[in-house]
Formats: sequence, structure tokens, C-alpha cells
Amino acid sequence: MGKMSLGDQFCIVCGGKPPLYIDRLCESCLRVRHTISKIENRIQYTKCSRSGTIQTDQGWIELNDQELHDLLIQKNLELHEIADDVFVDIVAEKIDDRNTRIILNVEGKIMGLPFLDKHETLLRCSNGVSPSASRQAGNYFEATVQLRSIGRKLEELELDNLRNSLTELIEKLPKDPMHFITKEGPVKGGYDIVFGSKGLARSWARELIKRWGGQTKESNKVVGRKDGNDVTRLTIAYRKPAFEIGDVVLWRSNYYRVFAWISNGATLLKISQNHKIGTSWRDLETVQVISKKSEIITVTPLNIDSQVLEFLDENDWKTKMVQLPWDWNDSRKDVELAYLIDEWVSLPKLTT
Repeated sequence: MGKMSLGDQFCIVCGGKPPLYIDRLCESCLRVRHTISKIENRIQYTKCSRSGTIQTDQGWIELNDQELHDLLIQKNLELHEIADDVFVDIVAEKIDDRNTRIILNVEGKIMGLPFLDKHETLLRCSNGVSPSASRQAGNYFEATVQLRSIGRKLEELELDNLRNSLTELIEKLPKDPMHFITKEGPVKGGYDIVFGSKGLARSWARELIKRWGGQTKESNKVVGRKDGNDVTRLTIAYRKPAFEIGDVVLWRSNYYRVFAWISNGATLLKISQNHKIGTSWRDLETVQVISKKSEIITVTPLNIDSQVLEFLDENDWKTKMVQLPWDWNDSRKDVELAYLIDEWVSLPKLTT
């Protein structure tokens, strides 16, 4: 064994020769004193006993088992400060509803040396109640949306469509534990839905107007004070028009199709000629629905002669004649017809 000169590097623990690594340790001594990872042998987390959401630094959120395990390991696994090329393999064994055993294999490198740690830890669940679940259980609410119709009673199918649009909206929006419905049901003159969130109520009101037109009116009621601020409850009254896009209406002695919604009313398309008119809700108070969109039929003409088409009326299986719509062209294969008072009338298309 050769002599070591005073200038040579050596391991400060065993005196071994280079290569040396962290704190002038040789590989053997480095492996005794350093691991690539550490984790507690028990990790506690809290789950809402009502909603099943998990308490995290970002609030109470929904997580499946794999997402939960990944989050807890990511939060609790300590890696060596200069470790790189780290790979973590997680194997979960469910013991019961409250306990899950996790086996971890952690591979990586410290200063180019390969390390492999194996850990076993127990994930333990505690029951809790999230603020939103607590509020829901206490019938907490922030807003009410009142569904009404202008000048008539809402039909059951209409109500179903309006209510389904709320379910669709909640599914599209980012998950929010406050997006709950405290109660809902029919009331005199319409249907009321009570919300845990003012934001959701307002979003739905905008969606209702976008799809079915109509008007909303907001009112706020102060119900108390908290942290120096007024606590208010919001009521939004939504009034759905008696007509929908595509319906045929009688307005000021002329027939129109409801063409589109605008911010304060609707655009009407004249049936007899190419003429559109913007109308306000006040203008439309006298409108009469003559034929609903659901009652309009689409037919393929049997014959077309000059300005007239022939079609087979399936109500009595007779051939009828009707004037072509003003927007007819030879590339079209069919035409929409509405029964107005006592005769079939052809309709212009609802195209922009």
C-alpha cells in the first residue's frame, strides 16, 4: 500500500481514497449517512364525511384514490436537496375504509451515484366536515332564482328544459363546493330554485337569457352583518317569453318568425317579405303565438310551378297548394310550413 501524501484528498470518516462526494465522503460512507428520500411512517389526512371531499392546501376538493395518494406522497416525501433523475413508484394496499398501506420505491442519483430507497407508510383518514357541506346541511343559501313566464303558466316540458340547462351548466363549470342547490320546487306562478352561491345563480340567469330570451330582475336583501360588511341574499326573477326562436307570431297585424334574441327584446323576420325588425319586450307585450316551432312541419314539394308548390298533407292525405316562401331557390329540397288560422303558409328559413 503506497503512502498517502499530505496533499492528497481522503474521506474524512474512514480515510479512504477518492473519488469523494458530499462533505468529502467516499461512496461507502456517503451511503451510510445519506439517503435520497425520507417520509414519515404515518400520514394523516381529513375527508368530509358528508361530501367525500378531501381537505388540501387548495381547499376541500374531490380526489379519486390515485390522485389522493399522489398528492399526499408529493406533500410528505422529502428528497435530498441535490438528488436528480428521481423516479417514484407508488403501490397502494387498502386495509379498510380509514387506512391504506403505501409502499414506495424511490430511485435517483446523488452526484451521479445511483440510489434506491424503499419506504412503507400508512395513510390514515380522519373524518371532518367541509364548510360547504356544513352550510348545505344547515340549509344555507345566498340566492334564489324564480322562473316565471310572461302572461301565461310555464309548461312542464319548458320547466324540464330550463332545469336541465342548470345541470348542464354545473357540469361545464369548474368544480366548486358552493355549487349546491339548497332546495327547489314549484310555487304559485312558476318554479323557485335556492342556491348556495350567488355566482352560480347569476351564471344560470345569463344562460337562460342567452338560450330562451326574456328578462331578469335582481334584488338584494340585507340579512345581517359579518366582519363589518352587510350579508345579503340575492333574488333573481327570470321571466321567459311566451314564444321561442322559430315560433310564428302575430304582431301589429302581420305574421313574423321569431328570428333571434337581442339584449332587450327580439328580432322578428317578416313571413311575407325579406324584412327584419328589432323589437323591445315592451313592444312585444301584445304579441300572439300563432304556431309554435314544435308544430311547424317540413315537407318536400311534389311539384313546383312558378310561385306555387304542391305537397301532401298527412293530416287528410290530400294534395295541397301553397305559395313558395320569398327566400326559395332551386337548390332547396324542402320547405317549412305553418298552419295559420285555417291555411298552410310557407315560412322563410331562420338563417343569418
